[in-house]
Amino acid sequence: MTSTLAMRPAFLLPLAAISKIGSASSTVDLGPMIVHESVAALPTAFAHVSAVSPDEEITLRIALAQSDIVGLQDRTYAVSDPANALYGQHLTTEGVAEFVRPPPAASSAVFTWLAAHGLTPTSVSPFNDILQVTLPVREANALLAADFRTFTHVASGTRSVRTLSYAVPAAMQAHIRFVHPTVAFVPPLRVPGVAVVKANHTRRSEGVERRASVAIPASCAFDTNPSCLQAVFGIPSAKANHSASNVLGVAGYIDQFANIADLTRFLANTRPDLAGSTFSVQTMDGGANDQDVFNAGIEADLDIQYTVGVASGVPVSFISVGDDSQDGISGFIDIVNSILKTPAAQRPTVLTTSYGFNEQDLPESLAVAVCNAYMQLGAVGISAIFASGDGGVGGVQPTTCTNFVPSAPGGCPFITSVGGTTNVPPHAASLFSSGGFSNYFPTPNYQAADVAAYLGSIGTLYEGLYNKSGRGFPDVSAASHNIEIVWQGSVNLVDGTSCASPIFASMIALVNDRLLAAGKPVLGFLNPFLYSTTGRTSFTDVTSGHNPGCNTDGFSATTGWDPVTGLGTPNFDGLLKAVGL
Repeated sequence: MTSTLAMRPAFLLPLAAISKIGSASSTVDLGPMIVHESVAALPTAFAHVSAVSPDEEITLRIALAQSDIVGLQDRTYAVSDPANALYGQHLTTEGVAEFVRPPPAASSAVFTWLAAHGLTPTSVSPFNDILQVTLPVREANALLAADFRTFTHVASGTRSVRTLSYAVPAAMQAHIRFVHPTVAFVPPLRVPGVAVVKANHTRRSEGVERRASVAIPASCAFDTNPSCLQAVFGIPSAKANHSASNVLGVAGYIDQFANIADLTRFLANTRPDLAGSTFSVQTMDGGANDQDVFNAGIEADLDIQYTVGVASGVPVSFISVGDDSQDGISGFIDIVNSILKTPAAQRPTVLTTSYGFNEQDLPESLAVAVCNAYMQLGAVGISAIFASGDGGVGGVQPTTCTNFVPSAPGGCPFITSVGGTTNVPPHAASLFSSGGFSNYFPTPNYQAADVAAYLGSIGTLYEGLYNKSGRGFPDVSAASHNIEIVWQGSVNLVDGTSCASPIFASMIALVNDRLLAAGKPVLGFLNPFLYSTTGRTSFTDVTSGHNPGCNTDGFSATTGWDPVTGLGTPNFDGLLKAVGL
């Protein structure tokens, strides 16, 4: 089970720094300023540029203490565990609010503190646990005893205003989880590392392999399309029949736009029975719906084509998150808040995301906040599914490293992480499928036996390079090699776990369709079910391949769960049987 963030030891600032925080605050005795968060040194990916104009305005978010976040964790596990009497009894947003909204004392204290500085915050979360203020840098420095400066992410040239430490009054310590973006030096999101080759989309069906009495075209070994997925994973081609309250959400970031014309051609090539199917678009944080085919995003096209084209008939919503986020993590928390504010009948039952970060690039407080946000989705019955990443044990994308690099939010125990496989029968996509163990989150109960068994099997291999007590990922895996898409009008083949996530999400959306038709609740947070005795029977174990990185061969796939392919690849009929259909 995950734990809330343990506050770092408090350090008093020098006397000169704490005598006053500003003239207004001198009338309110809140005690000495105490360092709340700090970084020992500037991350190597960033460079200090210069001082920042004291008149430049910055926007800060203040995360307040929550009433009972541990209680919400327990309830989320309970409603997601088939062995629990509460299974399937997902909370309403009002029910989540009882756990998440700040205690009155916390809200009152923080509002008093901010008012003493002439600030009136606005709430930017559905439960009023995140407040936002915009103020000049000089006032931010005074408010937080900070030294905000200008920094640049070297590789991208992205500018940011940050500080190496900040403080809050002693009286505020118990009421504030964190203030961001302050010490969060988070690299900008990049398009997942999808490898691209031009493809000849002429169907080559000579020769077949028999598997579970289903003919799998030999061409599927080098050109995977929805028909291949139907044959390999048993995914039905029949349209969903209970679609009104079952939406499949696709998260889109960094100006990656899903193109209708590309989808139309893709369906004509691979799913002519779905001709005319499309997707809706929601925008937030300055997102857009650009339909110029030459601005089509390769990741967005992939995600849409393997949801619309696989989750036959399930309504698909592309959520375009723009560049105006203020949550310190490219909108990953903003999208959760937006979904939770959406009426229950209109929000997705499944959300697939193909983007991520290296865990070490996030302050622990922010990583915990992101994880707890996605836990709230699970509590209300939404399955949060993420690609595991493409850097092997080196993180979301290949990088130079010594110690192994877990991905984020892949290490969060409340999301389902999807690794990659290749070929028929499948083995691990050894060139990229990320996997490993979180440095922030402990091994959750639902996978404790599996993690212990795997670690026992490898003994002292890679001793000291990873956290043996961490949450292991991925949880499952799916096809991620030679996946056929249409991008900017041309047929291409792409690789990466960002292929696997929408494929698995589509299967879960189709299972939800059957559950709703039978009058049963949707699956919601998946992992306790997937790791259950019944749930794991719906997966085909993957026992070959590995995920190299950090100048090692990485972990190896083996019998049972492993940090390369998880529990294995899903079988649709097995999933239906496991949920009692």
